[in-house]
Amino acid sequence: MRDWSWTKNAACSGQDVRLFVGHDGERSVEKSYREQLVKSEFCARCPARDDCLDYAISAGEHGVWGGMTDEERAKERRRQRRSARARAAA
Repeated sequence: MRDWSWTKNAACSGQDVRLFVGHDGERSVEKSYREQLVKSEFCARCPARDDCLDYAISAGEHGVWGGMTDEERAKERRRQRRSARARAAA
């Protein structure tokens, strides 16, 4: 069973989920603005940011989690895999 206790301290606790995942038909410029706003207003000061990011990377969540967008987390997952392969090969 997953430990969700970190969510109690999250800066986004109680906020509308649409801030973090957007909505159908959202234009690219709107998405970019919304993501930057969320990252600066919530994620930048969040004490649960690391736990949130770890969860989102492992669970494959969509939207802004742990201060990263879907694309940023995909890059981070690839970086982590490369690092793990390099450690295993050493």
